Amino acid sequence: AMAAPRRAGGGGALRRDPQDGRLDEINKEFLCDPKFSDEEDLEKKLAVFKEKYMEFDLNNQGEIDLMSVKRMMEKMGAPKTHLELKKMISEVTGGVSETISYQDFVNVMLGKRSAVLKLVMMFEGKANESNPKPSGPPPERDIASLP
Repeated sequence: AMAAPRRAGGGGALRRDPQDGRLDEINKEFLCDPKFSDEEDLEKKLAVFKEKYMEFDLNNQGEIDLMSVKRMMEKMGAPKTHLELKKMISEVTGGVSETISYQDFVNVMLGKRSAVLKLVMMFEGKANESNPKPSGPPPERDIASLP
């Protein structure tokens, strides 16, 4: 089978498809939005959000769908049930869409509302920074799983 045609020239340059440029455009809109003018390090945050967003295995519409969220959560070691995933997506989109657009994503990450997706992202960021020992009692293990 033929591979999907890659748009625009270049021998597989690192720039990932039109998605990258599109998200840059959206980031510019956020940077110009007075609502976020008092946000510290906005440009840096947006760059991180863009990376994160593109890490999700996006459906070919360039949005995050249920399967993308599912895979991402598994990759982060925080697998969720189908129902939880649906709830996460509707938390982010306000229930209007089955997929998370980049605008939705950034609005949640910058917004005051606490959404599961945001918490997981924050947590993942922190985990990557320092890898602290998990707090609290160690998970109980049954005899069978002991070495």
